[in-house]
Amino acid sequence: MTSRNRSRRSVLAVPGSSRKMIDKAKGLPADEIFLDLEDAVAPLAKQAARESIGDALAEDGWGKQVKVVRVNDWTTEWTYADVVEVVGRAGAHLDAILLPKVPDASHVQALDLLLTQVEKANGLEVGKIGIEPQIENAIGLTNIDAIATASPRVEALVFGPADFMASLNMRTLVVGEQPDGYDRGDAYHHILMTILMAARAHGVQAIDGPYLQIRDVEAFTRSAARTAALGFDGKWVLHPTQIEAANEVFSPRQSDYDRAELILDAYAFHTSAAGGGRGAVMLGDEMIDEASRKMALVISAKGRAAGMTRTSEFTPPEHA
Repeated sequence: MTSRNRSRRSVLAVPGSSRKMIDKAKGLPADEIFLDLEDAVAPLAKQAARESIGDALAEDGWGKQVKVVRVNDWTTEWTYADVVEVVGRAGAHLDAILLPKVPDASHVQALDLLLTQVEKANGLEVGKIGIEPQIENAIGLTNIDAIATASPRVEALVFGPADFMASLNMRTLVVGEQPDGYDRGDAYHHILMTILMAARAHGVQAIDGPYLQIRDVEAFTRSAARTAALGFDGKWVLHPTQIEAANEVFSPRQSDYDRAELILDAYAFHTSAAGGGRGAVMLGDEMIDEASRKMALVISAKGRAAGMTRTSEFTPPEHA
């Protein structure tokens, strides 16, 4: 599994200033955990949070989660120290840096250059630490293709809805729901599809932002299902109660996963010499061909990344 297709169905946000919450997060079934140095940490607490995050990442007790740190954006005075101190302390245990409020490719390129310097200075593998640019304003969305291709480190494009809504002067204070007066369609559809199209065009993942009403799991599930239906790979979760819902919503149904694996096996057999070298065949009542294989690959990849196990196997026909 490459860094760009690791499972990120649930992305848990954890304040970097709370060692109690960091320790609790270690045992949770979120696919990715990001320790936050930005909005969740007050200015006076940022230095202590860097130290706490570095120490925590280097300790035992983590599972298979993708481990990420969200640094402050480049317009602040904290970004350089965030990267140098966290990567210097625990770069060997860090999978990616989440970079907020990215307006153009230069912000990603600057982080790439700094990461390379810090990796070299600390004897780390150069390029191992990925970057997740967060799209949080109108200018970032207009530059999204350049952002997605700004560095080979880019692994995922992340939607930041709250700051984005503010940048548009959207008349609502409820993050994750439609603004009052918008009674048809989805006010965020263009934004989400633009992020998704850029992600798919450039081979990276697309991650939806948070749903802030954390006690309403039903509403969270409804919000997650919308972006999962579009093709997003995962969604931020702000509370442990949202993790199970996100993992379920962004995983294929078992029947779909089984069918995808069956299509891949059947197509591989029938296009081989042993199977007759045919390009289009019947699988039950359905004709499958190269297009079917490509569609099945999408479902199969998501299921495998989520650790799903197929419940049936393909049996080649005796007379192919």
